[in-house]
Order: sequence, then C-alpha cells, then structure tokens
Amino acid sequence: MRQELLSLPKGLAEEVSKNLVMVARLIDEEPEQAYAYSRIALRLASRVAAVREAAGFAAYATQKYSEALAEFRAAKRMTGSVELWPVMADCERGLGRPERALAMAGEPEVQKLDKAGQVEMRLVAAGARRDQGQLEAAIVTLQSPELASSSVQPWTARLRYAYADALLAAGREDEAREWFGKTLEADKDGATDASDRLAELDGVEFVDAAVDLADVDADVDVDIDDDEGDDPAEIAAAERASDVAEYYDEDDEEYEPLEQSEADSDADAEDDKA
Repeated sequence: MRQELLSLPKGLAEEVSKNLVMVARLIDEEPEQAYAYSRIALRLASRVAAVREAAGFAAYATQKYSEALAEFRAAKRMTGSVELWPVMADCERGLGRPERALAMAGEPEVQKLDKAGQVEMRLVAAGARRDQGQLEAAIVTLQSPELASSSVQPWTARLRYAYADALLAAGREDEAREWFGKTLEADKDGATDASDRLAELDGVEFVDAAVDLADVDADVDVDIDDDEGDDPAEIAAAERASDVAEYYDEDDEEYEPLEQSEADSDADAEDDKA
C-alpha cells in the first residue's frame, strides 16, 4: 500500500493514508463510519488499487454488495491478483446469486490462491450450497484435508465451525456437538460462538446472577439489616445465644458455659423485675 501511495503527491498521499487508517480502525466496530472514510479516500485517489480494495471491504461490511463487487473487480484489474476472488464470490451470494458463487469456485483463479484463500473459497462455496438448500452438498464441500488436519491454522476454527453448523442444520446433532467441541479447541481468541452453541445443544441456560430489586415481588419480604434503634440488651442477648448455638456441642465433655457478661447480667435482672 505504501508503495502505491508514493505515486501520489506528498500532501495527497498523507490525506489518503489518514482516511485508510480510519477505515481499518472502524470497519469491525463502526462499519458505516469506515464506509464514509473509504468514500473520501476513493474520491481523492480512485486510481490506487489499495484504495479501491479498502472501499470494497468497507462496502462489504455494510452489506452494499453490488458496490463492493465493483470495487473488488477494479482492484483486481489494477493488480492482476486473484486474492480477492473468494470475497467477490461471497458478494455474489449477498446479491442472491449463489449459482454465480459456485461457478466462481470452479474457475482456474481458485488454483492460484494460497491455502488460506482456497479454504475461504471452500467456505463460500459451502455457503452457496446452503443458500440453495443443498445441506448435504454443503457438508461434503467442507470435507477436506484442512478440516481433517489436527494442526491449528488461522482458518481452522472458522472451517470447523461452518462444518458443525452445517451438520446441525442437517439434523446430525451428535456430529455437530463433536465438531463444535473441536472448534472450541482451535478458537483460542473466541472468534466464534462455539461455546454458546455447545451449551445450547446440552440444554444449559445461563441466568444473570444480578437480581434487580425492582423485579422482586412486592409480596415477598426483603430482610434488610437495620440495627438503628435496637435495644442494646436485646442485641447482647441475641449475640450470646448465637455464640452458644454456634459453639456448643452437647456431646463435648470439655464444654464449659460461656461466662455471662455484665451487660447480660443487667439484662437478665431487668427481665426478672418485669
């Protein structure tokens, strides 16, 4: 990207760079804002492939699939690279054209992709099969050496998750549970919700431990400690009774009654007078 920006005048390159940085920062959490920054960069430097690619991803993040596809195609023409092929195919899915995504999965460009790109293409193709209601075909599409491998790669968790989800959609619950478990083993960063899916399959419900007092039934008495205004003699007697209840063991031959405090003696005397 830096090399591409060097082709621009210095001031312009800096302005474009600032907008691209904002796109990268916001695209996951604030995609609409990222999209706005990408449009500024595109207006400033539409002939830079990195700008077209960033604009494509920003449009993709906001589900503007037609616009994203146009930008990705432009970037591909400029660079000659096929690395955007899987996301271009996914744009076809987003536009409701899964058959085109499947056609792209069979094109020679796929063989030029690196391993990560080929796995991504497989995920897109499986999604296209599901779009067409072909669940078993989607499952078969995901079955691959990468899925069977015990080594964990950047794509492993997503691949296993997609396989587990397809199995569950096909009604193969036991197998789905197994693969959600395998997903969890590979998903060290929590990129998927495999743990929640497993809990759901096992019938586990998570309840918020925090109880809002406003939700407590008005008929239920809530015991709130408030010692203000209590008789000191009553408090001393209660504490003494509590001590005896806690420490007295009638089977303990070494037990000796606690000595009565002066306050307790005075309290007992007052009770006798009463």
